[in-house]
Amino acid sequence: MKAKTGVEVKLTPGGRGEFTVLADGRKLWDKSQTNRFPEHQEIMSQLE
Repeated sequence: MKAKTGVEVKLTPGGRGEFTVLADGRKLWDKSQTNRFPEHQEIMSQLE
């Protein structure tokens, strides 16, 4: 699925409350390290 930014995105169901954001194999966010979900701009700023 293409996001509004033109970036190809894919949702992969996990388990145990996992939430990880990857871009080109690089980890942008890992909820297990921060104990919270990212704000929109926290992810977008890493993609620019």
